[in-house]
Amino acid sequence: MATLNISLPDSLREFVDKQVAKGGYSTASEYMRELVRKAARDSLEAKLLEGLNSGPGIVADDKFWAERRAKLIAAHANRSKSKIHRA
Repeated sequence: MATLNISLPDSLREFVDKQVAKGGYSTASEYMRELVRKAARDSLEAKLLEGLNSGPGIVADDKFWAERRAKLIAAHANRSKSKIHRA
């Protein structure tokens, strides 16, 4: 496990200590890990909701992937050609 040291003003350290005592955490590190986990879950949930609300979905079938692959190959070929012309 990696270590991360943070500096807090006294008032925030007191707040963390109170949360540890009140919330049943054994250490300030345990409390902080829980805060980071919650923030990560909230961020993921927001991204998932953004995706769900972004409009109608698409069918990612074989035809979709073949067209996508063809576009990428063409873009790569065009990029390679412009590098040759610049050289």
